[in-house]
Amino acid sequence: MDRGAEQINHEYSKYQFFFRTFAPKYSIKNMKRIQIINGPNLNLLGKREPSVYGSRSFESYLEELKTRFPGVVLSYFQSNVEGELVNKLHEVGFEADGIILNAGAYTHTSIAIADAIRSITSPVIEVHISNVYQRESFRHHSYLSQVCKGCIIGFGLDSYRLAIESFL
Repeated sequence: MDRGAEQINHEYSKYQFFFRTFAPKYSIKNMKRIQIINGPNLNLLGKREPSVYGSRSFESYLEELKTRFPGVVLSYFQSNVEGELVNKLHEVGFEADGIILNAGAYTHTSIAIADAIRSITSPVIEVHISNVYQRESFRHHSYLSQVCKGCIIGFGLDSYRLAIESFL
């Protein structure tokens, strides 16, 4: 056997050892699958109204969540389009172990998103970064709350962490 083949066999056996020893507790089959869905303007986190939403992007926070919860498969989707949010709920709403939804302003206007949540079997937690009850009165009503498993409001980006913990 040449030197290159020896190196490949050595690397392969290291991976075999790892997967036999450690992978069973992290096998995809045993891991919770949680989908995070963010609505309009949440792609601007870190830039948009830092006094309300903070100065951190969601993508950087998502990496922290993935590190904090290694036994969870976290998927992320963001759209500014209501119909795309409905489509994503339909796509993942029968297989995800949980959905974390921050529908942004659609929370206060979208019967379509509420109907989509009502139509799926995966539990949904409504999340808001700010305390909507300390803001404009139109933000005090949610079409989504009555069809969600629960709501987490006003803990900044940590609202997402709390939602993940509620599914675990």
